[in-house]
Amino acid sequence: MATFLYRLGRRAFRRRGLVALLWVAILVGAGVAASTAPAPPEDSFSMPGTESQKAFDLLDERFPAASAEGATARVVIRAPEGDKISDPAGKSKVEELVTALGNGPQVASVDDPFEANAVSQDETTAYASVTYKVNAMELTDQARESLTAATDDARGDGFTVETGGDAVMAEQEMGGTAELIGIGVAAVVLLLTFGSLVAAGMPLLSAIIGVGIGISAIGALGSTLELSATTSTLAMMIGLAVAIDYALFIVSRYRAEIAEGRAPEDAAGRAVGTAGSAVVFAGLTVIVALAGLAVVNIPILTKMGLAAAATVGIAVLIALTMTPALLGFAGKKALSRKDRKAAAGQRAVSDKPKLGTRWARFVLRRPVTVLLTAVIGLGAVAVPAASMELGLPDEGSSAPDTTQRKAYDMLSESFGAGFNGPLMVTVDTRGADDAKAAAATVGKEITGLGEAAAVTPANFNEQGDTAVLTVVPKTGPSDAATEELVKDIRSLSGDIKSETGATMLVTGMTAMTIDFSQTLDDALVPYLALVVGLAFLLLMLVFRSVLVPLKAALGFLLSVAAALGAVVAVFQWGWLADVFGVDQPGPIMSMMPIFMIGVVFGLAMDYEVFLVTRMREAYVHGSSAADSVTTGFTHGGRVVAAAAIIMISVFSGFIMENDDMIKMMGFGLAIAVLFDAFVVRMAIVPAVLALLGTKAWWLPKWLDRILPNVDVEGEKLHKELGDTSGPAQPSRAPETAGV
Repeated sequence: MATFLYRLGRRAFRRRGLVALLWVAILVGAGVAASTAPAPPEDSFSMPGTESQKAFDLLDERFPAASAEGATARVVIRAPEGDKISDPAGKSKVEELVTALGNGPQVASVDDPFEANAVSQDETTAYASVTYKVNAMELTDQARESLTAATDDARGDGFTVETGGDAVMAEQEMGGTAELIGIGVAAVVLLLTFGSLVAAGMPLLSAIIGVGIGISAIGALGSTLELSATTSTLAMMIGLAVAIDYALFIVSRYRAEIAEGRAPEDAAGRAVGTAGSAVVFAGLTVIVALAGLAVVNIPILTKMGLAAAATVGIAVLIALTMTPALLGFAGKKALSRKDRKAAAGQRAVSDKPKLGTRWARFVLRRPVTVLLTAVIGLGAVAVPAASMELGLPDEGSSAPDTTQRKAYDMLSESFGAGFNGPLMVTVDTRGADDAKAAAATVGKEITGLGEAAAVTPANFNEQGDTAVLTVVPKTGPSDAATEELVKDIRSLSGDIKSETGATMLVTGMTAMTIDFSQTLDDALVPYLALVVGLAFLLLMLVFRSVLVPLKAALGFLLSVAAALGAVVAVFQWGWLADVFGVDQPGPIMSMMPIFMIGVVFGLAMDYEVFLVTRMREAYVHGSSAADSVTTGFTHGGRVVAAAAIIMISVFSGFIMENDDMIKMMGFGLAIAVLFDAFVVRMAIVPAVLALLGTKAWWLPKWLDRILPNVDVEGEKLHKELGDTSGPAQPSRAPETAGV
């Protein structure tokens, strides 16, 4: 592989104009295709196989006019202090509000509080339920603006009006600012790392072109492949991250080759042949992690993962071709002014060891101390993860100044906490002898549990073969007792089926949330096994070792556990909540663990491949096991640190978001990269390699014969170029950690 990539790099360097023109043409073509393509479809959230989804599908079939998946809004209105909503002034205000709500676009129905028994016992508060013909993702801006206008007009004269539900217009505060912050920080870090505007600009330009092509392709194929507009979110985040990393490592290797006296074209070929090989396998690990999201069996996550994986694939191709082409235009201008003078013999290069070299030597002298400190430290941070509670944040965890949170609190105060998460019990009576008796039995059995605050009478469809009962829990939507109530109701289905012949299904947003969490929880272990297993095989091909991939996987699990522990401490326990702007500590978002595993695993393996491949290369070419660790840090430590700082900055930008879910994801990814890059890869990896010595590169002979030699370290390439001393010999004596 190294030989093929070497030739590819030289060819791209020589034909830089053609290569650059080709990629720009692809970018323009993708952009034109995206701009002329039909509008992408709206997101449709579904969870095949879950009871909630089966119930929603049944309601869509039997209650077509009810819009089971239609967006909803609950407009809560409270009378001035000392007055009642049932007073003439209150009734008049409610009537005006209901009329205004009913005149909005896409509205299917509006329930009058006085007719729907939606007035509190003290008669101070009422709410109007608004149901729309389409789901929240298909709701137009005009419909949302009409809802907001109606509630704004109802305020005044001492009346308090707030709105909750998925139809409420979400507040967008940053709108791309996080990405701009990341690119800005990346530019500064690259400039400090390379000391050259030209060198710093190449990774950014490569990343922008690669991500631009990927996002445009998603837009162009959106209607054909049913890729929604939000599918590009993960592709943008990960594509930008890895594209900068991949170009960064190739440019860095090019500069190192130039410093050794290579001609620019040869240096570009060698950079692509060696660092490019690492890019290919690092990209494959990211693609495996993202494509593996299909295991979760949630269509929207599958599409997001596959789209992001495709964008990563484009980033790899850009790095292998566009980057050497840009190096062809830059030549020696990719070097800093100091390095250009040193190469021209105008000033001697400093003999002072680099920071990476000094750090590696420190770890080699004290591997046990460094290893124990790092493992114990991460282990301590990971402790809170053992008490992690998963769920989906509801409106009760919104910022206190939002209308959703105010409406949530008003409903809880006036109607009870469970009113914010009612359950819909669907009864299919086609197999029952007496439909009404079967529905009545369901209501009686649920009431007999003694866990519900209220159970409404059954509401039948026009055919009379399906009924819906609304169950109001005594506790809030995210409360553990509510989840137990859902389980208890579902446990009645078998007895009801045998007794009445009717089929009972529990759904509603609260039940959907519970099923979503359970689906992700069930998929976590298979997903982890798939991703880590396939990546282990890939890394075994790269390093031709059993222990190095094992160490990489275990180190990753430790960093993710520590990151989840930090997330629990801040967002569930409330530690440092004021520092990070957490308004309401609560359950950790259900998709957080599996999302972090997918994203962080890919980035962690990037750092592992780039850092350890240089060590493997030095070892194969004759260096001792200890010296190879030093060589890896001398040439790769600073660049890996720069790449990690860029990623941490990108993810940290999302901590400034007002939405706690976005804030949580940004914090979790940033802290995970921090732990993995600077503790696992920079401390645990060299310490373990120092303790293992030559045993780190051990591979059973039978496995060595089976595994194909992909030559990532460029052994065949160096032999072909006549500048290698040959690979390490198996007969070399074992070395001690302190050597």
